[in-house]
Amino acid sequence: METIILPKLHDNAKDFMPINGTDYLELYVGNSKQAAHFYKTAFGFQSFAYAGLQTGLKDRESYVVIQDKIRLVLTSPLKSGTEIGKHIDKHGDGVKVVALWVDDATYAYETAVSKGAKSYMEPISEEDENGKVVRAGIYTYGETVHIFVERKDYKGTFLPGYEAWETPDFNPTPTGLKYVDHMVGNVGWDRMNYWVDFYEKVMGFVNILSFDDNDISTEYTALMSKVMSNGNGRIKFPINEPAEGAKKSQVEEYLDFYEGEGVQHIAVATDDIIQTVRDLKSRGIEFLTIPDTYYDAVTDRVGKIDEDIAPLKELGILVDRDDEGYLLQIFTRPIEPRPTMFFEIIQRKGAQSFGKGNFKALFEAIELEQELRGTLH
Repeated sequence: METIILPKLHDNAKDFMPINGTDYLELYVGNSKQAAHFYKTAFGFQSFAYAGLQTGLKDRESYVVIQDKIRLVLTSPLKSGTEIGKHIDKHGDGVKVVALWVDDATYAYETAVSKGAKSYMEPISEEDENGKVVRAGIYTYGETVHIFVERKDYKGTFLPGYEAWETPDFNPTPTGLKYVDHMVGNVGWDRMNYWVDFYEKVMGFVNILSFDDNDISTEYTALMSKVMSNGNGRIKFPINEPAEGAKKSQVEEYLDFYEGEGVQHIAVATDDIIQTVRDLKSRGIEFLTIPDTYYDAVTDRVGKIDEDIAPLKELGILVDRDDEGYLLQIFTRPIEPRPTMFFEIIQRKGAQSFGKGNFKALFEAIELEQELRGTLH
């Protein structure tokens, strides 16, 4: 059974960069208006904010959708030859910005840069009639960036430069998604420890869990992973790298099609995974298929749980236990044309881990998808 050693709250020796939580995720997408419609229809997000031609922007358009504490910013270029367009042409739709909510964005930025981070955006103060927001950013793996967001002096809808976006005639009901539980980054061969060191030195994160290719492997593929967490445990970034296997792993497939390092999946929490997954499936979200044999021994492995096995088996929901409790999790198929980004739905019943006992079943399910795509070779 896994034992997770979480970093101490406000451990001043390491937690020199306090982070309150995930502020927003910005995805660069080919068609922001259609993407917003997809996330509303399929995932149950609500209309929230807009920036574009109507707000004075000439080069891009962004729609913001929200569900509980999750904010997604969906951004598309309005002209050819833009940096956003080049990013989409290279990587396809995916996460560009992981924005972190902090009390002092200038301090976070200056601290990170002084410890070796590459600057993406120097601190800027953005103001409107609702107050001001300070933002600053650094590069991380690939072309992914962290933007520090300080909004203690702001009372507006989202950010200065955005206006409220309402669609009173079309707001599908939420599906029970609550907040970002963790985000997984895929990095290149022998790059995992480099980025582990980056998060430790630059942002004060600690490595709370490690998996090697003995933990995460099947007959054909393998990978390695280390989980980084900030001081209060609200931000968790597992970092994956490929490991040698008989065939091409999911991380190698991702790196090939994303054409570089980037965010592989977004794990979002729910308080009722059975109801959430039923809702998502009814709206067209497709999940990985788990063999029925997985459930034959699940109670022997994880012990007594509150849920009946039958609906978990029907929906393909996985179960695992650690020293703190258990968790339930399920993974969507890739939601873009490229086999890159996908979502994990997770419900924690005390567990602080990431489903080590499910890795073999999960990876075999992914390999079946790779076989269908012709990329498992």
